[in-house]
Amino acid sequence: MALSQKLEKVPKKFGTQELLSHTEIHLIEIIGDSENLSVTDIGKHLGITKGGVSQNLKRLETKGLSFKEIDPENLSRSIVKLTTKGLTAYWAHKHWHESMDGGFLKYLEALKPGEIETIIQFMERVEDFLKRRIQSLR
Repeated sequence: MALSQKLEKVPKKFGTQELLSHTEIHLIEIIGDSENLSVTDIGKHLGITKGGVSQNLKRLETKGLSFKEIDPENLSRSIVKLTTKGLTAYWAHKHWHESMDGGFLKYLEALKPGEIETIIQFMERVEDFLKRRIQSLR
């Protein structure tokens, strides 16, 4: 868990010259995965306020990764889009996930059923240990 959190805190470039935080690249991912999302839509998706979304979008806009345009079907609504640079980061992030996650998938696909069960039991024990550890700290 600590290694995962440490990894998330390190900004990465994802195919551009811009260092992108974990929050920024995942906002880019949400925008790239969907079409015609408004600030409100993104806030609902992330479970955060429109103000929180707007602050994060401002950073992306400053870095030249996103922009807003008026929704032609509803002139009172703005849609968030990725710039060419934003799309580069989006696709580089997708590629990063495929190459990083792909190794795990290939490994798991090569395991025999008994080996998978052993890993599941081990992970359950680790999870139980961590839950008890957290409880002891309260």
